[in-house]
Amino acid sequence: MWRKLMVLSMILIFLVSFIFAAPVTIRFWHAMSGSRIKLIQNLANEFMKTHPNIIVKVQYTGSYNDTLNKTIAAVKAGNPPDIVQVYDIGTQMMIDSGIIIPVQDMIAKDKTFDINTLVPQARGYYTVGGRLYSMPFNSSNPVIFYNKTLFKKAGLDPNDPPTTWSEFIADAKKLTVKDSKGNTIQYGFTSGLIGWFFEQYMAVQDAPMFNNDNGRAKRATKAVFDSPAGLRIFNFWNDMVQSGIMLNAGPGWSNPRQIFMSQKAAMLLTSTSDVEMMLKAAKDNHFELGVMFLPHPSGVPYGGVIIGGASLWMINTHNVQKEKAAWEFLKWLAGVKPQIEWSTGTGYFPINKNAIQKLLYEGYYAKYPQYLVTILQLLMSNVTPSTRGGVVGPFPKVRATIENALGKVFNHEMTTAQALKWAQDQANQAIEEYNSLYQ
Repeated sequence: MWRKLMVLSMILIFLVSFIFAAPVTIRFWHAMSGSRIKLIQNLANEFMKTHPNIIVKVQYTGSYNDTLNKTIAAVKAGNPPDIVQVYDIGTQMMIDSGIIIPVQDMIAKDKTFDINTLVPQARGYYTVGGRLYSMPFNSSNPVIFYNKTLFKKAGLDPNDPPTTWSEFIADAKKLTVKDSKGNTIQYGFTSGLIGWFFEQYMAVQDAPMFNNDNGRAKRATKAVFDSPAGLRIFNFWNDMVQSGIMLNAGPGWSNPRQIFMSQKAAMLLTSTSDVEMMLKAAKDNHFELGVMFLPHPSGVPYGGVIIGGASLWMINTHNVQKEKAAWEFLKWLAGVKPQIEWSTGTGYFPINKNAIQKLLYEGYYAKYPQYLVTILQLLMSNVTPSTRGGVVGPFPKVRATIENALGKVFNHEMTTAQALKWAQDQANQAIEEYNSLYQ
């Protein structure tokens, strides 16, 4: 009898310990600032309500670069986060790091997750060698916002924006206004000095940034953007700057946004993630907002755009419980409801096809057509090695080099051809140094 009692006691103790077991705590580091800090926390709170056995500690860790550097330091210190947000161009670096668990490995163990619900273009960027390494999250692409009110004032049709570079330049000239003293009081176009835009205009021409199919067939060993496609871009931008129809707003994103929102420029090249901000600015400043696809050069086969933004990576903490919890959170974030909340609250497009469909059926895109344009440009892009984006280890350095090269052109330090060659030489040196660590 006492044996039966002992067995029953042991079973009871096991059940009690199971029921009252401490929840698993995971840490999620991200680089989303401003109002997005609260939005991400709200998403985590919603997840925890339906997953009481998992606690998600969310932490804003600064810019993309700051977050990446802090993650590397935390791994070395033996106290890494379980999930970290890393920008698109950190993909090869994260793959090479040896600190991650490929998302594909988790999908292979979980039959409840359908990878086909992910938008192909978003999935394609973070898939290397047939494996999805990270979960797409805040995905965007570049668009040109334009002031329809100023278009009408200039005698242009606001519902027929330019589609080619020549049309774009012609419209920018008409939209540039000077005062009686010859001072420019309104520019046709403004943009920040951002290397991401160069990559996008390469993709628009279906031209690769790197060899070996943009680093998709195998590890990239050379940059190949010193090409007719690359020179067209440098000449396109420089011609607009030197003719005075484009205001080069310098490095970063803030200045060009402010210039456009204050109606000192009629067109702005920026990210689709700025839709919410631009809609509010248009309302506050009493102008009608339009959104157009990136224009393309005439006579060149059209490729499309590349997704930008960042994805979520699982760090290998060598703790199975934490890994399972982290995967549950990633899987949940990729679901329809969270993606709708994230997209409508920020301007990033949903990475879940069913979320896009639901928003369409509910009339959201009819009410806010500016959001629809941003998504259509991506979905209408061809999926090629060029539009999937380049994959190379020192990509942040490559992007910075291109920005420096454009600055040299605008400041008359180099010709467009000289600057493009200089940038590629610098990029090749960085690639060679990086790859030497993995041979």
